[in-house]
Amino acid sequence: MLEPREGIPPVIADAAALADVIAAFAGGSGPVAVDAERASGYRYGQRAYLVQLRREGAGTALIDPVACPDLSGLGRVLSDVEWDLHAATQDLPCLREIGMVPTRLFDTELAGRLAGFPRVGLGAMVENVLGFVLEKGHSAVDWSTRPLPEPWLRYAALDVELLVDLRDALEKELDRQGKLEWAHQEFDAIASAPPPEPRKDPWRRTSGMHKVRRRRQLAVVRELWQTRDRIAQRRDVSPGKVLGDAAIVEAALALPADAQALSALNGFGNRMGRRQLEQWQAAVDRARALTETQLPAPGQPVTGPPPPRAWADKDPAAAARLSAARAAVTALAEQLNMPQENLITPDTVRRVCWEPPKDVDPETVGAALSGYGARPWQVEQVTPVLVAALSA
Repeated sequence: MLEPREGIPPVIADAAALADVIAAFAGGSGPVAVDAERASGYRYGQRAYLVQLRREGAGTALIDPVACPDLSGLGRVLSDVEWDLHAATQDLPCLREIGMVPTRLFDTELAGRLAGFPRVGLGAMVENVLGFVLEKGHSAVDWSTRPLPEPWLRYAALDVELLVDLRDALEKELDRQGKLEWAHQEFDAIASAPPPEPRKDPWRRTSGMHKVRRRRQLAVVRELWQTRDRIAQRRDVSPGKVLGDAAIVEAALALPADAQALSALNGFGNRMGRRQLEQWQAAVDRARALTETQLPAPGQPVTGPPPPRAWADKDPAAAARLSAARAAVTALAEQLNMPQENLITPDTVRRVCWEPPKDVDPETVGAALSGYGARPWQVEQVTPVLVAALSA
């Protein structure tokens, strides 16, 4: 499929055109296909730079959320409509920022996982299920570009062109496999989930952190990461374009004494000006000046069980339980033809195995699974095999 059926619609970029779209989609019928394009790797944050929608009776709309940053009016007229998205958890945060929050949804990627498809990207799913090939060449472009080139708009419109058709076909397949109710429970959990909590100490996710051992070095990573983040936010660019993770780790390991020493490290030399070098060295100096009590802890406080590799030493019985449970869950996932992590999260299995109920039976194990957020269908499927593994 090389062209949208009604051609490439104009980009909605003013209040009057948006009002027309809202009226058209309010008068449409059936579910609405929704997608969003971000500028990951180019801009700071994960905001949406294009929103695509398609609904029977309304056609396709391409909306510029930079020119129209408040789409809550559109969200309201679609509040009782099922939203069809592919990999919903990726798009929902940026849609929520502009006032679009679904109450019901159908996630075609997750549906594909539950149905046992080996490849669940949108292009692969459309090709395998519907027999159409979509061009996927513009997924990683800079969607903050204005004006957006016509080939990109064509790609964006095609992303929602067949989404409802894909949803209908997957619904039939899930029903055939007896998994449709399972899918509905998963979709309801996504739609009702609150926004995620801000990540604690996000600087600890710097790539290459495993090389950083000493607390003083951790402080350097923290200072450089926070400085980079402020600059990236001010300039509205991806932090990686300001300073690479590898350079941050390199400086943390070297603890350079001055800007000249810093300039000799990978990632800081070449075309970096003196002023830039001095701002990075100032961050290093701040870390060097901290007292012992001000230095960050070696690791974040661990909630829940320790890493599985440590179980054999800490609690051999728990390690045996986990081994048996993992084998049982893997076998069940293969039997049900779905990824193990969609059957039950590995973290849930670990928690139940580390601290099993005092009396292991279907009721107590099922209650434990529910307490960790497992959906009813997961509890029903997994409880028998976990009871057997924990009892053994």
